[in-house]
Amino acid sequence: MMTKNSKKGPLAGVRVLELGGIGPGPFAAMMLSDMGATVIRLVRGQGWDKHPILNRGRVTIEVDLKNPESIEAVLTIARGCDAVVEGFRPGVAERLGLGPKDLHALNPKLVYGRMTGWGQDGPWASAPGHDINYLSLTGGLHAIGPKDGDPVPPLNLVSDFGGGGMLLAYGIVCALTNTQKSGEGQVVDAAMVDGTSLLLAMTHGLLADGSWRDERGSNMLDGAAPFYRTYRCRDDRHMAAGCVEPQFYREFLRVLGLADDLLFADQHDRTRWDEQGTRIAALFATRTRAEWEQAFADTEACTTPVLSLSEAHHHPHMAARATLAEHDGIVQPMPAPRFSGTPASAPEPQAAVASSIEAALAEVGLSAEEASRLIAAGVLAAPDRRG
Repeated sequence: MMTKNSKKGPLAGVRVLELGGIGPGPFAAMMLSDMGATVIRLVRGQGWDKHPILNRGRVTIEVDLKNPESIEAVLTIARGCDAVVEGFRPGVAERLGLGPKDLHALNPKLVYGRMTGWGQDGPWASAPGHDINYLSLTGGLHAIGPKDGDPVPPLNLVSDFGGGGMLLAYGIVCALTNTQKSGEGQVVDAAMVDGTSLLLAMTHGLLADGSWRDERGSNMLDGAAPFYRTYRCRDDRHMAAGCVEPQFYREFLRVLGLADDLLFADQHDRTRWDEQGTRIAALFATRTRAEWEQAFADTEACTTPVLSLSEAHHHPHMAARATLAEHDGIVQPMPAPRFSGTPASAPEPQAAVASSIEAALAEVGLSAEEASRLIAAGVLAAPDRRG
């Protein structure tokens, strides 16, 4: 059960109201909770998301946002919070009476974080979409995939989580820092198209100086270079080569037995990349991934096994750092980054019981009597009571 001051981390003491959504909004709230913030997650109706990782570390409360009394309860909670995470389409929060102006009238110091795909304005602001759509409009999707093939979506990592949820968490923390100085809150407009474009900053720079071709599978970092790509092994598993610097490239060639082969004398001769890649691929196909992993062990060739999701947490390095660990019966990523002076606690599972809800509400200023009354009246509901 979450109790006052029970959480540790650099954001301990920060109180966040999460207006429940899917994907990047909950991910941002998870990041804040991982770092010690108390996050109260409000969801509409009985369709609450039970995701065991994205929703970890906070309480979940059901609310009926069509009920005026529930809206008043949400406003009361917001009055005692430092930040809000909201992921509705533009205009929805305002129609509910939960927009920035409504909440700032009650709590001028509130940081109001908004998560959308297209942003709060622009001709597509109210259009539906998903990660692949936001990624496609930024140019990022066009750049990912084989030269003679179709663009390949990199899961939904780039726009949803990197350019979306992580950007929102960063924006909220930046705004909270400013509030400490100015005493005033503000709105954080985190749009996935903006964040994804920001992640492409280096690529845009390379394009501007002429060192990047705006065509898929033709550049050093998009799979064209034989020293920065994956290779299939005899057992149909893969190794990943990333030996960009010349000293690492030389070590790569040494392990492969190609150190004296003139074909590989000029690492950056693009006219030879295809032939070089064919030769290297043929070599990798002669051994299993385990054999190649052993061959490259204790070298500086920057060549590593391509692990599956279920294999990753067993790797000695990942295990030693507990980057992925089994917690509450689930293998999951641990909070990151790590802090020397204010380390985060191990993540707690999502709490959805009345006692946890009452404790969390107490942190934002509701008395035990008021919290109990709202829960008993069904204005705020513990999901476990709804079956």
